[in-house]
Amino acid sequence: MRSFFLTSLLLPLALAGVVPRVEEKVDYSGFKVLRLTLADVTEELEAQIDELTAHVLNPGKAEFLDVVVSPDNVDAVAALAVDSVVITEDVGLALEEENDQVWFTAYHPYADHLTFLRDLQAGFTANSEIITAGTSSQGRVLTGIHIWGSGGKGSKPAVLFHGTVHAREWISTMTTEYMAWQLLTKYGTDTSVKALVDKFDFYIMTIVNPDGFVYTQTTDRLWRKNRQTVSTSSCVGRDNNRNWPYKWEVTGGASTSPCSETYKGLAAGDAPENKGMVAQVNALRDARGIRLYIDFHSYGQYILWPYGYSCSLRTENDAQHRSLATSAASAIRAVSGTSYTIGPACSTLYATTGDSTDYTDVPGNATYSYTYELRDTGNNGFTLPASQIKPTVVETWAGVVSMLRAAEA
Repeated sequence: MRSFFLTSLLLPLALAGVVPRVEEKVDYSGFKVLRLTLADVTEELEAQIDELTAHVLNPGKAEFLDVVVSPDNVDAVAALAVDSVVITEDVGLALEEENDQVWFTAYHPYADHLTFLRDLQAGFTANSEIITAGTSSQGRVLTGIHIWGSGGKGSKPAVLFHGTVHAREWISTMTTEYMAWQLLTKYGTDTSVKALVDKFDFYIMTIVNPDGFVYTQTTDRLWRKNRQTVSTSSCVGRDNNRNWPYKWEVTGGASTSPCSETYKGLAAGDAPENKGMVAQVNALRDARGIRLYIDFHSYGQYILWPYGYSCSLRTENDAQHRSLATSAASAIRAVSGTSYTIGPACSTLYATTGDSTDYTDVPGNATYSYTYELRDTGNNGFTLPASQIKPTVVETWAGVVSMLRAAEA
């Protein structure tokens, strides 16, 4: 069962604060692997090694022993050997990286994504919680995770990420999950990540179009819209990124045809998913404010900011938007050489009306609002190979971190 796979993947994480579901898991944070060269192996020496180590990795090996040792016992174990060499500095971090590699090298069914979030949150109950933002047209709950640091939840400006607005953009699901993964699993070991989590409250919604996402996995891999019926047509679905209730009525950036990929709906904000997302944005605005909003999409390799509804208008802080985007594009390129084009959405790519970043910028009063169009530029398009998941999420993380550091000011 896939759920068993996820539980075995996430719950044994060698990280402080993991809360087990069945029995307590061993935390290997700070443990080292030592390679011991022994002068003479006696029963007494073997007994001492067994007592002081967590595991002997190669029992019966004549010329040397590889042993897992807690931080408190490293010196004592090393003293028993003629020579000792550290071959793994931190077993916990090595296990974390191993588990990281497993999840982020494949695409997964919708149910497993929910399990991923719940299992991740279960390991860090002191600074995270599962959150919801309404339901889809078919009754699925829009599920995400809220992450916070010092000061407690809800005490800092908000950072809000939305993923899988368009159903076929599977890489956006993996990318938002990677953001949550990094923020939680690195909080206790990476001072730079801790600084960010202590500065902001993170709200990460990995799949805000669950009906469409499920439909791409069961029926039509290239489906884009939600699965809401249209009373005036036999065609199905609204484009959730043309349904936000700001400049929805402007012409030229969406379609009024229910059969179109960019169908805007019968009225502004009439998609259930958008009702939930709008309520979420408004609540965060009215609480501590939104410092950074990112809507993750694919494909094209763009970093875009408002406005989508006008190619001539600019935000009041257009220069700051450009500065953060420039820094992010440079950070991404430094990781893997991937090139991103940056600029205001309409003039850089095309006109969009009723879109998320225009709403979060004006009614939502976010300081910074961006759309990331992730890999690639069209060779694979929406069917980005699984082999590109890890490179994509890693480089995108670098870009987002760059933005977060600049947004701290």
